Amino acid sequence: MNQERHDSSGELLLSTHTPEQWRRRRQELNEWINRPKVRKEPKRTRLFGDTSVDEQLYPILIQLQKAGLETEFSCAGVSPLDEPVDHSLYAYLTFFASGPAEKFANILMGTMRHRALITYEPARQRYDVSSFFIGHNRSFCLLLQHSADQLLI
Repeated sequence: MNQERHDSSGELLLSTHTPEQWRRRRQELNEWINRPKVRKEPKRTRLFGDTSVDEQLYPILIQLQKAGLETEFSCAGVSPLDEPVDHSLYAYLTFFASGPAEKFANILMGTMRHRALITYEPARQRYDVSSFFIGHNRSFCLLLQHSADQLLI
């Protein structure tokens, strides 16, 4: 795996992004902060064990669990306009570095490339995967599902 130091915490940045992509990400965040937030519909969640998770990620989490991958956190909120208050701007999934974790991280890097921010935290032995751009949560979930399908092959 190509690993690059991300910050002073020892977190390793596994995905690659151009300076222009980082600028676009910052610009999108600034625009979102300043834009009016109108609620269209509430965020939909389901219980995954004892944890409330985004409905869109639930089937993916079940599939990853069947593959032996232990997840810790997950959130999607498909559109910032659906639920602007209780919404994760960047869809994300956190999973522990055990079992098929490295294989799954490699699949994600190949499938999602610059569309995901993928890091590894050695101290906590976990991977964090999030959508790179605001408003891409739906495609992030579809690519995550595709990657989970590949893990089971």
